[in-house]
Amino acid sequence: MAAMDDRSLLPGWDAVADEQGPGRTSGAEMDAAATPTPAPSSAPGAFGLRILAVSEVARAIREAVRADPRLADVWVEGEVGRVTVSTAGHAYFTLKDARSTLNCVWFNDDRLRSAFQPQAGLRIVVHGRVDLFEQQGAVQLYVESIQPAGFGDLAIRFEALKARLSAEGLFDPARKRPLPTRPTTIAVITSPTGVVWHDIATVLTRRWPMTSVLLVPCKVQGDDAPESIVRAFGRLERWLAAAAREGHADDQPQLTILARGGGSLEDLWSFNDERVVRAVVGHSLPVVCGVGHEVDVTLADFAADVRAATPSAAAELVVPDRADWMAAFRRAGERTAAAVGRTLEATRRELAAERRALERLDPRAQLTADRERIGLLLDRAVRVAEGAIARRRSGLETAAVAAPRPLLIRLATARSTLEAAASALTVLDPQATLERGYAIVRRATDERILRTPAEAPGGTALAIRLAGGELPATAAER
Repeated sequence: MAAMDDRSLLPGWDAVADEQGPGRTSGAEMDAAATPTPAPSSAPGAFGLRILAVSEVARAIREAVRADPRLADVWVEGEVGRVTVSTAGHAYFTLKDARSTLNCVWFNDDRLRSAFQPQAGLRIVVHGRVDLFEQQGAVQLYVESIQPAGFGDLAIRFEALKARLSAEGLFDPARKRPLPTRPTTIAVITSPTGVVWHDIATVLTRRWPMTSVLLVPCKVQGDDAPESIVRAFGRLERWLAAAAREGHADDQPQLTILARGGGSLEDLWSFNDERVVRAVVGHSLPVVCGVGHEVDVTLADFAADVRAATPSAAAELVVPDRADWMAAFRRAGERTAAAVGRTLEATRRELAAERRALERLDPRAQLTADRERIGLLLDRAVRVAEGAIARRRSGLETAAVAAPRPLLIRLATARSTLEAAASALTVLDPQATLERGYAIVRRATDERILRTPAEAPGGTALAIRLAGGELPATAAER
């Protein structure tokens, strides 16, 4: 009984066959082993068995795989699943049939020499070898060449449904609606538990935080996902109708984002469902479809008004970038300030010109200018008269020297007459009169020279011209 209990504690698969070792038994030894024997005096739990390391097991599997000649040179046909290309250029994809999936690796050198590239949904035939990638313990098909074998079942269904719906005009570019430039509210139809919802909310908050977001939850994967997506569109339509009836039209979303993360063709098949496509086409708001990654294409993308490469790209498409708007506002403010400055400067120049014109038209300025002009004319007339007299005197003196005496007498008489005339002219000079203490009195209103007191009643404003300038005055009451 003791030996039986020991075997039940540690299953026989943990014993490793080893030449001359405790885990290896022959046919004769098996008969002897049936007889109960005392347990060996070893450490508890050892039982004389060998425990392998993970790397040893992986190495044994690799050697077993490499030892099988059927796996060293194989041709495999299957449908391509999701394809990924690393930064080094190596392609990783899966081949599948109805029951199994096989991981495949296609190195960059072989891939670049091929004229054909794998795409999700295609049925292909690959040539290569099967080996074990020890670091991950994964059995993989290392591909050397690929050739097409036809489309997979899902791809055929996709193309057939696409052709039928396109013939109905559901994908017609003419029915595509433009997106609002600055939506105040956006509806998002997606799973509330995935990272897609978080990514969309983060992008909208970062780019345009003034926008409100309405989440319409639904399933995005599985057999019941298409019905869940259609119901989400229906709930949103009913909510829009109720908001319009209650007078909250301003709070309604202006567009809808339909989003899901990346996945294989099977994972994204819900968005190729005819019911989902018709729900997108019949939606009352513009629809932006951000499903999968850039290489993933669904029928919902063709039906939507705008297709985005990823859910985050969909969020970036529907709202502007506040940084760009702030920069535009700053530039507009700078242009406005410069235009206002130029307008104010032009206005200041116009006002200065008008002020100078008004100053020239001021009666006081004109009167001052006239007075100066009259003074200059009087001075010029006196100088001209004195010059003429001097010239006449010089001529007479010259003639007197050569003239006979009667002529001298006549000249003396003429000189006396001329001197008397010059004296009279000097007496008649207004400035000379003013220099003697006289004044010229004018009414300030019309500059008329006054000759009698009756012409200036009490309170009349007067301008009195003196030899040294002008003096304002007012006539007193009499």
